Amino acid sequence: MDRIGVVDTMFARYDMGAEAVGELETCPGYGERFEVIRRTVPGFKDLGVACKRLVELDDCKIVVALGMPGKAPIDQVCAHEASQGIMLAQLLTSTHVLEVFVHEHEEEDPAKLAEVCVNRARKHARNAYWMLYEPEQLARRAGQGVRQGYEDAGPLGT
Repeated sequence: MDRIGVVDTMFARYDMGAEAVGELETCPGYGERFEVIRRTVPGFKDLGVACKRLVELDDCKIVVALGMPGKAPIDQVCAHEASQGIMLAQLLTSTHVLEVFVHEHEEEDPAKLAEVCVNRARKHARNAYWMLYEPEQLARRAGQGVRQGYEDAGPLGT
């Protein structure tokens, strides 16, 4: 049975890991073709090694990494560092890790920010599934301005 990894953080103000797992549980083949392995780490700078461990120790075929940088400038610097760690984990393991960050400054209204968290976590979890099992779903959407977290932007006119 294949494994899809989901790793999230305690620092986040919304449980995006539960949303990602919930979305994957609705995908065809859940429990028969693949299972989900979830890990939680303290903060987003811990995501890189957690992703690498999910691939190397838990044999995950793809990983969804979820984090929520705060509004302060230092949080943005740390998010960039965390992103570099996630990219390094991908390169070292030759395995895709879908980085799913929701920055607190994206929305002032907490309810709207929570909606972004749900939307982005679920759409990226579905993307992970498609990357493994239905890559044609991604190809069908190429150039369509598909967004995670917000409404799709749509394609440019030709």
